[in-house]
Amino acid sequence: MELLEFAFRIGAALLAGLFIGMEREIHNKNAGLKTNALVSLGAAVFVLTSLAFAGDDYVDTTRVIGQVVTGIGFIGAGVILHKGTIVRGLTTAATVWCSAGAGCLAAIGQYAELSVLVAVIVFVNVVFNPVDKFIAKLFGHKGDDKVDD
Repeated sequence: MELLEFAFRIGAALLAGLFIGMEREIHNKNAGLKTNALVSLGAAVFVLTSLAFAGDDYVDTTRVIGQVVTGIGFIGAGVILHKGTIVRGLTTAATVWCSAGAGCLAAIGQYAELSVLVAVIVFVNVVFNPVDKFIAKLFGHKGDDKVDD
């Protein structure tokens, strides 16, 4: 892979992570701008590294994507806090997981799909928070056992 193509792909991953992390940062969440940007960037670098071996004997480049999915679970688990019946950080953990997916898309050059994914992630995090609160109010949920993260 040419250096320029490598730079473009990791740049796309970085921008995707920054856009995803911006909403988390604005709402002062544990994993914000830098975390999502670095997760997306890291996922892209691992996938790009595996692509360097594409075509070699006994090489399955898709296995790295599977390992990214598994590995990012550890970071996601680190942002989830549980105290009694209160759980915080689930949305942030899911957002970090999606940032890794964005990095994978950037690495394989699926830029249109990457743009759609970023838009959907930001949409879900911005629009569904008030919807979630409205539903809780509508059905009389006290919110003691569910805290928006």
